Amino acid sequence: MNYASVIASPVGQITILADDEFVHAITFAETAITGLTENPLTLKVAQQLNDYFKGKLQHFDFPMKQKGTAFQQGVWQNLLAIPYGETTSYAKFSAHQPLAIRAIAAANGKNNIAIAVPCHRVIGSNGKLVGYAGGLWRKQWLLQHEREVTQQGQTELKF
Repeated sequence: MNYASVIASPVGQITILADDEFVHAITFAETAITGLTENPLTLKVAQQLNDYFKGKLQHFDFPMKQKGTAFQQGVWQNLLAIPYGETTSYAKFSAHQPLAIRAIAAANGKNNIAIAVPCHRVIGSNGKLVGYAGGLWRKQWLLQHEREVTQQGQTELKF
């Protein structure tokens, strides 16, 4: 069975989609949730997201699983290793596979679990904010929020 929770946040409405075991999506997109109800997992994620926005949570600990190729799964797993409040460039993020930088960027863009799988922490090699499915203004807000909470990090790489 599928479940959903919707929360209001400083970056707009967020929809959480899950089944009995895993969260499959956290999205800013307007998602039809007709006929779906909340369950303990979507409520837990909603609370964790609210705590994130209040600056009280820096690491999410709910079970998540999104559909994707083995390559995409690897990219999403690597995103989880980017520390809260820090950014990395696409070039640095793909340094272990430099010929795959475009494929890695594309996989990053296919991430369906916004915020918890922190694709917003990857910025352009020139230090500019680039490519965020939720809109660059949200990416800027999330990075600034994390920087303020940790009193570290930056929204652009400085060379």
